[in-house]
Amino acid sequence: MSSLKTLKLEFFVRCTESVPCPCCGEQLSVIGSRMRKVKNSNAQPRVLIIRRMRCVNCRRIHHELPDCLVPYKRYESACIESVVSDRPGLSDVAADNSTLYRLRFWFAAIYPYFLNCLNTIAIRLAQGRVKEPSVPTLSVHQKIGCYVEPTPGWLARIVRPIVNANLWI
Repeated sequence: MSSLKTLKLEFFVRCTESVPCPCCGEQLSVIGSRMRKVKNSNAQPRVLIIRRMRCVNCRRIHHELPDCLVPYKRYESACIESVVSDRPGLSDVAADNSTLYRLRFWFAAIYPYFLNCLNTIAIRLAQGRVKEPSVPTLSVHQKIGCYVEPTPGWLARIVRPIVNANLWI
């Protein structure tokens, strides 16, 4: 008898830019790779092979983060973005209601921290603080629009600098 294995789609993630260590700013060297599972909007799993990197100075290990991933989340960033977006009927993610609720609750709890991190990064880069409109009734999506362009992909544009600045909690 022959056994059939299920076919897994594996994708190798390789960054073309040189990202310094988020902790000390020194060079990272590749020490291996690991598998990371992520689900798309149809709840179909994909397996990404991401590189493990070690800093030559502080010896800490980091993982390469593609734009489609949010640390410690099982769904792609585009899926999470559509769930937490303020636009009604936009979420077409195949997940149960409790998962959707937890994603919305997570984002509502963490977005003030994200805004503070983006302000900190802007100050570090000598760009000054981001000026928010004085209207207090702005939605979460509109407030984030003050920091990054509120077009599709805004969550990835927020997550990447926070992770690269070693500010992810």
